Amino acid sequence: MAYLLTILLCVAADQAVKYYVVTHLALYESAPLLPGVVELYYIQNTGGGFSILTDHTWLLAALTAVLMAGIAAMLVKKVFPHPAAMWTLTAVLGGGLGNLIDRVRLGYVVDMFNLQFMNYPVFNVADILVVCGTIGFAAYYVLLHDKLEAKKGEGHDKPAGGA
Repeated sequence: MAYLLTILLCVAADQAVKYYVVTHLALYESAPLLPGVVELYYIQNTGGGFSILTDHTWLLAALTAVLMAGIAAMLVKKVFPHPAAMWTLTAVLGGGLGNLIDRVRLGYVVDMFNLQFMNYPVFNVADILVVCGTIGFAAYYVLLHDKLEAKKGEGHDKPAGGA
């Protein structure tokens, strides 16, 4: 239940920030957030990360829907039951759903965070969730998964009962 609530909160946070931006800024207008670090800059992205597959919104929506359904199934089935895996996949799902809502409802994704100290694509809350969740899951998988599986296997080799 906590994972479902977190997914809903992630989607709500993403959509709330997007709503704020579209109701307070004109397209391509910016406003300072942390001066010299990051500004709000309203753009509409018809592509994926780094604007790949620009103008292929429905392909990206379909691909995202399939991936999010797969992640949701992994969460429900607890394919990776460790809390680190569950929480990171929850973040990915929440972010993916946030951007999926935009693609289906608007035909583009609302992006707004523009880093001023480096040349980097404009992004949104959903993107942050997907990237952080993916990095976290990769770290879990590389650093913990095999060790946890090996420990699980050791428990099955012990004979039942006391001797």
